Amino acid sequence: MRALLLGGAGFIGLHLARRLVTDGHEVTIVDDFSRGRDDADFAELARDPRVGVRDGDLTDPRTWRQMPRGFDQIYLLAAVVGVRNVEADPARVVRVNSLSALHLVDWLAPGDRVFFASTSEVYAGAVEAGIAPVPTGEAAPIAVHDVTAPRYAYAISKLLGEAAFLHGARARGFDAVVGRFHNVYGPRMGTDHAIPEMAMRAMAGERPFRVPGADQTRAFCYVDDAVDAIVRLMATPAAAGRIVHIGDDTGETGIADLAKLVLRLTGSDAELEPAPGAAGAVTRRCPDLSLLRALTGFQPAVPLEEGVRRTVEWYRR
Repeated sequence: MRALLLGGAGFIGLHLARRLVTDGHEVTIVDDFSRGRDDADFAELARDPRVGVRDGDLTDPRTWRQMPRGFDQIYLLAAVVGVRNVEADPARVVRVNSLSALHLVDWLAPGDRVFFASTSEVYAGAVEAGIAPVPTGEAAPIAVHDVTAPRYAYAISKLLGEAAFLHGARARGFDAVVGRFHNVYGPRMGTDHAIPEMAMRAMAGERPFRVPGADQTRAFCYVDDAVDAIVRLMATPAAAGRIVHIGDDTGETGIADLAKLVLRLTGSDAELEPAPGAAGAVTRRCPDLSLLRALTGFQPAVPLEEGVRRTVEWYRR
């Protein structure tokens, strides 16, 4: 099988590429390396003869005119993500994420099969408004509290992508699977996300240890489990045309408890100092994975403590 990974040098992209190569497939990665990194991990992957790498800006029509064809599976993982990036330049978030999706929809041919990486943020407003249950399934209503708020730029861009791929698939004759990620974490995910950010502060000896949103809860999903869900969905014909939640619903964790786990795994005995959470962040997030299980038989395999331990060790190195 030949796979095209758009944004394949990023966090989930690299882990997915490794999995596909391990499974014996050929992988072509396209990335502009604005967020994905050409680091030691990526260099090791790129040395594999089954991996090809192309530098390309997915917002530029010239990139698409030069894009090779003949792929069995296509994955759009490229996006501007991260709360700090979104709040710093929401206009860029809307532009990059929307154009990347729309150019791909126009480029796809009948019979192609594509995976679009979306996010739980698309329905976060409905959870906060009390009109969506937690754990949350795919049928949850969508709500945007304030279209002018920078944080919602990311959710809006991803919601547009969902609509573009699902309606485009019906109109143009390709298969589209939309996967909404829920708090995926692991090695090489950058420094602006909760677990690596906590790990780096703990290893730096921060005392007391500040915990924003200490009273919030999340259901964290280790990246290898998320990749397994993606691979299963792309191998399941019945997933075409569906929005499917991807995550780990086997246990919600309080952010304060997560901080305690990170401190223990880094050998710190610092006391916690609770602090207000980020503006607009949901109090609680956990996916309902009933549809994912029904379609693929997926079951998370990496417990939180083991996943955090692997992540901490990667950042320690």
